[in-house]
Amino acid sequence: MTTSRRILLAGMAGLAVAPTAVAAAPAPVPDDTTVAEERFARMIAAAHAPDVSCARQAERYADAHWPDYVMAARAVIDARA
Repeated sequence: MTTSRRILLAGMAGLAVAPTAVAAAPAPVPDDTTVAEERFARMIAAAHAPDVSCARQAERYADAHWPDYVMAARAVIDARA
């Protein structure tokens, strides 16, 4: 699977659970996240970047906004367990 397709699917998975996950709990502190949660949150954030076609811009957006997507990443990881 190509990277862009993987990012797109991760973003769609994050969109599916993001509204309920964000409403259920306050914004998390990045210190209590696991490596898997952080990586998945970065992938979801990159999929939600304003210009997904530019990899550098998507990466910069993910670096800046990944804490906003930790709850969505946790919900997806917990659903898979």
